[in-house]
Amino acid sequence: MADLSLLAPGCAVLASDMAVRRIESIFHPSDFSAASEIAFAHALKIALVSGAALDMMHVAADPDADWGDFPGVRETLERWNLIPPGSPKSAVAQLGIDVTKIIASSSRPVKACMEFLERHPADLIVLAVRQFEGRMQWLEKSVGGTVARRAGGATLYLPPDVRGFVSLDDGSLSLRNILVPVATKPQPQAAVEVVMRMISSLQIPPGRVTLLHVGAAEDAPRLSIPASSDWTWHTITQPGEPVEVILQVADATQADLIVMTTEGPHGFLDALRGSTSEQVLRQARCALLALPVTRS
Repeated sequence: MADLSLLAPGCAVLASDMAVRRIESIFHPSDFSAASEIAFAHALKIALVSGAALDMMHVAADPDADWGDFPGVRETLERWNLIPPGSPKSAVAQLGIDVTKIIASSSRPVKACMEFLERHPADLIVLAVRQFEGRMQWLEKSVGGTVARRAGGATLYLPPDVRGFVSLDDGSLSLRNILVPVATKPQPQAAVEVVMRMISSLQIPPGRVTLLHVGAAEDAPRLSIPASSDWTWHTITQPGEPVEVILQVADATQADLIVMTTEGPHGFLDALRGSTSEQVLRQARCALLALPVTRS
């Protein structure tokens, strides 16, 4: 299995500060849609890999929301052949994970999730982007800035109609091509370190990492990449408009995952509010991992 323990929040500019951190808690807000089910598969797989606690939360104005609408954890693990059919709840804990399902009664889902994260900070948030069109309205305009900053952390986004790199059917990983856009700001080494840590432990065939700088070659940041790896590391520089070039290269390389560092508003709504990450996310055909970095 993959060691995704580097996908932790509050990434410092120095990658060595990130390297000691691991995922201990994952937060997955669900609107019970098909898109959320794909995101759930990713959250559950990463929880299994890292031995993390997984909090699944649905926010509804109706206090009588049905608990049965949550994705079935045991049913999924049985389908993935990780526990026998008809296993008791204790079988989940025996896999080294703790799953909690929460239903919150509120007409403001984003605020409710932020308040939960303030009390229970998460190392990773896994979110289906289309949720703002479903039963949980994500693009709520006013979210407390302090709460949003406290929720700052790594966020894995699953765009609309994207199956991602974790199979909902059997839990298998299909991560072959990773794209890492790099620029002087935000500091990109954190993203490189995350990818290095991920692929060093993946029990899948070697793949390819593309480091993309949009702009002049002389302006490309200096990065530390592995001298030896089963994976191929390829660096390209291309002029043009950043979002357009990133999307073109993602398509050309058949990227399964885009990894981007972000700065500015820290929180899982950052990629939904006018940043380059947001523009890439809204048009990408693969998952996107956003890693907030602190400013030096």
